Amino acid sequence: MADNTPAGSTTDGAIQVGGPQQPIDARVSAPASYDVADFPVPHGREEEWRFTPLERLRGLHDGTAAGKGVDGGGVKVEVSAPAGVTVETVGRDDARLGRAGKPVDRVAAQAYSSFEKASVVSIPKDAVLTEPVTISVHGEGGVAFGHQVIEVGAFAEAVVVLDHTGDTTLAANVEFLIGDGAKLTVVSVQDWDATAVHAAQHTALIGRDASFKSVVVTFGGDLVRLHPRVVYGAPGGEAELYGLYFTDKGQHQEHRLFVDHDTPHCRSNVAYKGALQGQDAHAVWIGDVLIRAEAEGTDTYELNRNLVLTDGARVDSVPNLEIETGEIVGAGHASATGRFDDEQLFYLMARGIPADEARRLVVRGFFAELVQQIGIPELEERLIAKIEAELEASVA
Repeated sequence: MADNTPAGSTTDGAIQVGGPQQPIDARVSAPASYDVADFPVPHGREEEWRFTPLERLRGLHDGTAAGKGVDGGGVKVEVSAPAGVTVETVGRDDARLGRAGKPVDRVAAQAYSSFEKASVVSIPKDAVLTEPVTISVHGEGGVAFGHQVIEVGAFAEAVVVLDHTGDTTLAANVEFLIGDGAKLTVVSVQDWDATAVHAAQHTALIGRDASFKSVVVTFGGDLVRLHPRVVYGAPGGEAELYGLYFTDKGQHQEHRLFVDHDTPHCRSNVAYKGALQGQDAHAVWIGDVLIRAEAEGTDTYELNRNLVLTDGARVDSVPNLEIETGEIVGAGHASATGRFDDEQLFYLMARGIPADEARRLVVRGFFAELVQQIGIPELEERLIAKIEAELEASVA
């Protein structure tokens, strides 16, 4: 079936099959590039920027934000790693930088053009880490540009935690290089102060028969805009992308995912859930999956669900699925936004549970399956406590 609509131009999650030839990731206004000059300054009418309040990016999008690399621009990075893991600070000429993929928007290109030193964490071949690698990124004011690479050798297994706290204006690129047969779990926590701005592109390059699990957790910040991307380097790769966000009064939290199935016999599964409360709380979820003609045997599914707790909050949820071959295992997507289920609340209250506690139980259950994907008890407890604190605020 031919479709003459330009790829990605729909906003209702319609499946698009065939159609005219499009550039890689047709939903962006310029081809991917390391050079910021290759991207026009966005004005908010572009598909990839139409939900983002550009004035709140503090100049990250138009070049007026003056900053330095992390550890020199008000952001301190500390890495805690078990024995056998190599942690390096490298210059811009290191061959590992940029291997996962190019920046796909002007902010990511600005970050790539502006960082001074990059952090590279290497897990050696065949290593099975029994403790997580923790990368703590703490903002201390100012503007900063960062670049991090996590390289996992063949058949290694590791868990990496990216923990963002404090106050800053940060643009960054994070690359995950996952060797053949390796397994990497990444937990990225955005627990910023209320005035922080964070824009980042996360790009994972998955090797043959390798597995990548990403768990993105966003609570804090004035504006957070994350762009997780997955590309496959060889057949047999698997990607699981999970996320949860709790968007409070006045916050803008935006998660834009892109899974590029350009390799046969690979799998992806996406599940993001969000809760919103307060006036002008705004959450944006864009889930893009492209199955190219050569990607036979693909199996993919994406899901986004949102729970609106109060009046005045807004959600924009846009799943996009493009299929260029009929030789696939399966492909689907779903998106839903709503308020509390009255039947659930009635069930709990009919058994003597007060209304406020019943609301908390519903939200805990809503997020529980995603929190359990983290697999680190201490971090799970911290995030559950954060959710509890947010819920306390909603009923205070």
